Amino acid sequence: MLAAAEGLLKQKARIVEIVEQAPWGKVARFGLSLWRHKGKLWQGAKLKATLRGVRSTFGAWPIRAQGAEQVRSVTFRDGHRTWSLECDLFACGFGLVPNVELALALGCELQAGFVKVDPWQATSVPNVFCAGEPTGIGGADCALVEGQIAGYAAAGRQSRAEALWPQRFSWHRFRSSLANAFALRAEVKTLASPDTIVCRCEDVPLSQLRQFTGWREAKLHSRCGMGPCQGRVCGPATKEVFGWGMESVRPPVCPARVQSLIAAD
Repeated sequence: MLAAAEGLLKQKARIVEIVEQAPWGKVARFGLSLWRHKGKLWQGAKLKATLRGVRSTFGAWPIRAQGAEQVRSVTFRDGHRTWSLECDLFACGFGLVPNVELALALGCELQAGFVKVDPWQATSVPNVFCAGEPTGIGGADCALVEGQIAGYAAAGRQSRAEALWPQRFSWHRFRSSLANAFALRAEVKTLASPDTIVCRCEDVPLSQLRQFTGWREAKLHSRCGMGPCQGRVCGPATKEVFGWGMESVRPPVCPARVQSLIAAD
């Protein structure tokens, strides 16, 4: 959210407030742990300096946005009180989810929603390696080290790959701290009301989905997940609300240009 706020400031926006659902204690402990990653600590310090004077609130979450044709105010709650802030733009996020479509299409095994890999970044499918966010949300630095290990291992250069294990361990520790500090609280997972639109592509509300027992049944009877996004938005939402999982993955898988995969000199 700090990065999003900085981007808005560059566009001459006035930031009314930054509201974080994680409690202050957890965020503070995460900040203190960044001494192991000086680059991340420096990035955070620069963001806070850029956003000096902007009010921040912790342990609170949005419960509704008000407005006719555009947002006019947002109502928040912290478990003790409820208040509203006037605004004309509301930027809201509840964390990142991995894109595991390609791995699933190849038959790779998942673990806790992420692609399961061994120390060489190899998946359960022979000769298929995976690195980056599909194996855990840890940021670009973590993904780059994992990608190097996967590349060396795939090329049969195990000693070069193993030499990078300490770096990966350090970034995995950062990844675990990040997940613990900003884990979604239970109150956020119960925010949706009966008229909340879960599937935006097909306009399917929460009330219509409650009668079904799984993802496949919901798709057959309500078209949830059948629109242009093919469940990429409503799939993670139904997983959090109902505990459902996507039972099948079909093409198209989002393409990437070869040029995007080549590091610049």
